[in-house]
Amino acid sequence: MLDRIGLIQIDSVNVLARSQEIVLFSRLGAHPRNLLPDATDARELFEYWVHEASHVPAVQYPLYRWKMDRGAEFAWRGVGELEVRRPGFIDKIYERVAAGPVVAGDVSERIGPKGSWWDWDDGKVALEHLFWTGRVAVRRRRGDFARIYELPEQRLPAVVLDLPAPPERDARKELLALAGRYLGVATFTDLTDYHRQKNQPAKALVDELVAEGRLVPVAVDGWKQQAYLHPDARQPRRVAARALLSPFDPIVWNRDRAERLFGFRYRIEIYTPAAKRIHGYYVLPFLLGDALVGRVDLKADRLGGRLLVQSAWAEPGIAHDAVVGELAEELRQMAEWLDLADVVVAGHGDLAESLRAAVERR
Repeated sequence: MLDRIGLIQIDSVNVLARSQEIVLFSRLGAHPRNLLPDATDARELFEYWVHEASHVPAVQYPLYRWKMDRGAEFAWRGVGELEVRRPGFIDKIYERVAAGPVVAGDVSERIGPKGSWWDWDDGKVALEHLFWTGRVAVRRRRGDFARIYELPEQRLPAVVLDLPAPPERDARKELLALAGRYLGVATFTDLTDYHRQKNQPAKALVDELVAEGRLVPVAVDGWKQQAYLHPDARQPRRVAARALLSPFDPIVWNRDRAERLFGFRYRIEIYTPAAKRIHGYYVLPFLLGDALVGRVDLKADRLGGRLLVQSAWAEPGIAHDAVVGELAEELRQMAEWLDLADVVVAGHGDLAESLRAAVERR
């Protein structure tokens, strides 16, 4: 799977299951839920700021060394300014990590309760600075999902750490080529968005990839922008996919691309006040064939053993009868994977009534 999509974005919201697990479920179906932490412990994956915080194959570690070397430039303002404000403090925190793995609470200097989500004390800021700059690596603690900070040699295989780091220009170019392979066909901004690269330094690199035949300029019906086709992209006669997609799935994380490809306007509403939400809190697009045909707001009621469908919507022009049976089956399989006994459909959304009937029939 990672050979095909390259990275998995990490998100901590757990109202249904964490996003990184849902990305696997969408492609693999029911699978052991310890698959990602096991792969991390086996040092096959590492975490870094790629497309936001992401699981990435360990063999790609050298492609991000340039970003680590310039880490303070890419980090949030407070991370980059700490060394100026408290000279030597970051090195002291590094020495603490070198003595053994830590979590943020181990170096906390906080007095009183935490404020907002990003209300970090200096200990947490220092750990994040060290992470951005590659001096420490991280893994997630099983259970509460907290970051554990440790030395890179504890987290990555020696054979990977010993690989030469390509110059920044070469690494950026290779990441653009990888993005082309993962996307199949893409605009210039699709390519740069995948690994969160800046557009300006990428333009000449994409031109070089075209000259080398590693990307092929093409026109896509309905797209105003120049598109690029990867030479290895397949063009199947039909697509037989069926999947519920995380809000942070590569298919939909670029909202502009999702709208261009599928005519699917998607905005995550987690941070929208409840009264202003249109579709719900944690809404998953439903992929059927080669189209996004609907969306459902899902929640795992773990105490009650139920998968709650809090709203269900069909996309404009989609016949409900063509969707509800497939969606009901996908929901059943998701509930089973999450060890939930029942699927319960609420009455909200234009697809809810027919979906409830389909679920009850099953």
